[in-house]
Amino acid sequence: MRKRAWAILPLLLVFLVTVRIGAPFAALSDLDSFVAQVMKDWKVPGLALAVVQNGKVILVKGYGLRNRERKLPVTPQTLFAIGSITKSFTVTTLGTLVDEGMLDWDKPVREYLPGFTMYNEILTEQLTTRDMVTHRSGLPRHDLVWYSSDFSRADLVRRLRYLEPSKDLRQTYQYNNLMFMTAGYLAGQILGTTWEDAVRRRVLDPLAMTHTNLSVDDSPKSADFAQPYATDKVNGEEVVKKYAFHNIDQIGPAGSINSCAEDMARYLLFHMNRGKFEGKQILSENNAAQMQIPQMVIQGEPEFKEEGTSAYGMAFSISTYRGHKIVEHGGAIDGFRALLGFLPQDNLGAVVLINLDGSPVPGIIADNVFDRLLGLDQIPWNERYLEIDKKSKQSEEAAKAGGYTKPVPGTHPSHDLKDYVGQYENPGYGVVTITQAVAGSGNDFQMAVNTKITSPLRHFHYDIWQVPEDELDSLQKTLVTFHTDACCDPLPLPSAITPLFGEQGAGTSPLTFSSLLAIATPTPNRVVPVAAIRRAASTSCPQECGLCTSPNDRLRGVNIVILEHQAPHSVLRFPSSVV
Repeated sequence: MRKRAWAILPLLLVFLVTVRIGAPFAALSDLDSFVAQVMKDWKVPGLALAVVQNGKVILVKGYGLRNRERKLPVTPQTLFAIGSITKSFTVTTLGTLVDEGMLDWDKPVREYLPGFTMYNEILTEQLTTRDMVTHRSGLPRHDLVWYSSDFSRADLVRRLRYLEPSKDLRQTYQYNNLMFMTAGYLAGQILGTTWEDAVRRRVLDPLAMTHTNLSVDDSPKSADFAQPYATDKVNGEEVVKKYAFHNIDQIGPAGSINSCAEDMARYLLFHMNRGKFEGKQILSENNAAQMQIPQMVIQGEPEFKEEGTSAYGMAFSISTYRGHKIVEHGGAIDGFRALLGFLPQDNLGAVVLINLDGSPVPGIIADNVFDRLLGLDQIPWNERYLEIDKKSKQSEEAAKAGGYTKPVPGTHPSHDLKDYVGQYENPGYGVVTITQAVAGSGNDFQMAVNTKITSPLRHFHYDIWQVPEDELDSLQKTLVTFHTDACCDPLPLPSAITPLFGEQGAGTSPLTFSSLLAIATPTPNRVVPVAAIRRAASTSCPQECGLCTSPNDRLRGVNIVILEHQAPHSVLRFPSSVV
């Protein structure tokens, strides 16, 4: 079995492009074959790797293909999306403002952004820049706001007042991209420019990161960029497919940078040298250090015995790896995964970039590099993660077979399908548009969330619909229920549901959109479409579900509530794994 697996390596290695700086290290002598095998096991089209040790770049290398269809190889200059590694660029920029006395980490944001308003008075009055860049604002992710829309940064900041926190300020670590977006927006406002201009002038130019850009729209204009890919199931088999570039400029400070191994090696050296690059102190040593020391505890036990408990600094997480302090951050956005990590006390670091969605490969490669250069036995990380992936898929299939997604048989919607058609609005999230699907498609509706997400809906049971399973649909398996206020409420819901993107948002309500064709009624917080009022006196509920309490309470209003339906051990494609 092993002999057959290695037999294809010459084919994989044809497309390798190598740049080595300094003498070859014996510890890395067979790294190429290891990388090739890991890429094969996880179906990764292309990978770029940079390794830094003792203040020098010892390896910058491209593996595999940046474009499978055109057979184009990855090079040290190939652009990949780095996702949430962008956050450290934002904090670095903010740190230079602190160095110059233009910003104080611990003063309220409202002192710099007049009119800044959060969901409640405490957040509005007390939230600081440090709170925003250490994930301790109390807000859960709320990622659908930006991922589905083209709202401007100013508009996203305005919408924060409608986004409910799930924890108290500074109580709990909860990853939040919108807070980093706001921090980047703040930098631009202080300087009277944009976040892009600030990062370019204060980070990219001083580090001579000449290939790096700040928008995915710029990558295809380059002569050397990676095409994003994702895995999908076709006839039960997992295949790799091209993935469309997804513009996220509005959330840019949290995750929109695209870079290459060559540039990221420079960036890695800069942070490993506490803000200094080629003899020049670009960021003060104090602020560079604050990025790399714990600011907020990350809850949870380590998954593996080789890992220590974790904390979050400012745009970096801090832990230990086999007893060695490690500072790192991952990146994840459509069709790409990335990791930057370094062991500051060992003067050792690595950057791994790949063009495949939802893969653990960057961590597998980086940890293997650390094992080799630390002179330790190599932990079988690839085998471990393959086993975890296998068990996860088996668990999900078993859950399906056991009926966790099983609908209640013999049910039907409470109204004609045309009655559900319309637009629904949430003041924070925007507009959901429901239209009837094309006849014969097998779907009842098409659901458009703002301007960037459109998914089909199939009837599940009662007044609940579901987005069909599709690995390339960011809302796959999402449940949507239309509430008719006093009628048929509560609805029987499957057992494994949580509020959309509520992974870290327990305590918040399911995401609700109200009809745009609504008028006020005497009952507080009740929204009633005009058409519903006209029908209410004469239309009875066609669904004999036994839940209606009064013939006069048949249709009081229609809201759409989106819930996330997760299988055990499943990993969300988009915002929990995004940026």
